[in-house]
Amino acid sequence: MNVQEIGEQGLLKLVQSFCPPDFVGDDAAVLTTHRGRSLVVTTDVLIDGVHFSDQTTSAADAGWRAAAANLSDLAAMGATPLGITVGLGLPGNTPVAWIEGLYRGLTECLNQYETSIVGGDLCRSPVLSIAITAFGEAAPNQLIRRSTARPGDAIVATGIHGASKAGLELLLHPALGEALSERDRALLIHAHQRPKPRLDVVEWLWAEGRGQGEGSEGAIQTDAQHLIALASPSSPASPSSYSSLPSPIAGMDSSDGLADAIVQICRASGVGAIIDRSQISLPSALQQWVGTEQALDWALYGGEDFELILCLPLTWAQALVQRLGNGAAIIGTITEDLAVWLVGATGNQPDQPLTLERGFQHFSG
Repeated sequence: MNVQEIGEQGLLKLVQSFCPPDFVGDDAAVLTTHRGRSLVVTTDVLIDGVHFSDQTTSAADAGWRAAAANLSDLAAMGATPLGITVGLGLPGNTPVAWIEGLYRGLTECLNQYETSIVGGDLCRSPVLSIAITAFGEAAPNQLIRRSTARPGDAIVATGIHGASKAGLELLLHPALGEALSERDRALLIHAHQRPKPRLDVVEWLWAEGRGQGEGSEGAIQTDAQHLIALASPSSPASPSSYSSLPSPIAGMDSSDGLADAIVQICRASGVGAIIDRSQISLPSALQQWVGTEQALDWALYGGEDFELILCLPLTWAQALVQRLGNGAAIIGTITEDLAVWLVGATGNQPDQPLTLERGFQHFSG
């Protein structure tokens, strides 16, 4: 048996069996330091021809995306970045200008978040590879985990989905999107080449959002209330019944797709979800270009949008969405049933189960 036969998920189960269970399964590992703080550590490996190529990604863009991916993992854990290390595997004929461009892109992204490159390693390699380890810090009671979602929690997507996949398609197939304006084309390509990790969300959650989640008795959002009732018609959850309780936030980032994030959270938490397709924010230019159904498919399974998917009490979720704007939305609710369903708000579209299998999988052949 080889890795292609067991697939990415099977391989993850294998290697995770060698690790303490408390340290694996989230976007990053958490280690408690002597100061009573949590050190959050994540590693990403990017390979030329798999994660980037000359056709779609300049050296500077490859650097930006590499930094953004790791910072996004820290944001998904509720952590503030401290620094990164960079390991490079380089063929001997790699242009020095490409390395300079890579580090320029890395630092351009990191400087946005007051983060530095603090070390690394270099070696000769038959294929160009970038391995980044990012370090962050959080208070133990402010960590975001995949395993803490509760029935009745609202599910928030912090921004639009599908733009990165659209930008990649435009880069791979320049003749596509002839009906797009130059501005819309540039925006979609920029979304792919220069994603932004949502560290701003983490800052708001712990600076202002806790007060909203613990005791806020604001107005109830109709769509989310409808979904909660749909999930538990015999005893619909009341947001005021849990908004006053200290509640951990469940979540992860959507780098592998919106559907992947929702399903992974539900599996880790032993819950299910109902997602309202009409509440998923899609780029308007993308819908005009490929239609709503294709745009929705790219949003669910395209990946690399680097938004956060968070599960938290409804009143807190409402306050977060109002604060963020720009496509942030409550897209569904957590249920006791283990299934994860995409439902049509009007009932005209058939319900669909969300799955991990349709997103990108390493070793899928």
